[in-house]
Amino acid sequence: MNYKNGRDVLPPSLLSELQKYIQGELIYIPKPASKRAGWGELSGARKWLADRNRQIIQDYMSGRSIAELERKFHLSAQSIRKIVGKSRRTAK
Repeated sequence: MNYKNGRDVLPPSLLSELQKYIQGELIYIPKPASKRAGWGELSGARKWLADRNRQIIQDYMSGRSIAELERKFHLSAQSIRKIVGKSRRTAK
């Protein structure tokens, strides 16, 4: 994150108004919600998890047991069941 001097980027009237509320401190101005990336979109984590979950569901539907999936994906039985159960609910 880059910090910018308000004097360099804000119109004088806006700078003056902001100085009524905060002086000499850092302030974070977030992006509008429409421009924010969702969780894991930039890092690829969201896609990686979706691909992993699809593989878990596919393996389960092919007859692999929960215990086999636990070992293969290094997840608890409860996590495997949640992933499989969620896919069943969304398939309906």
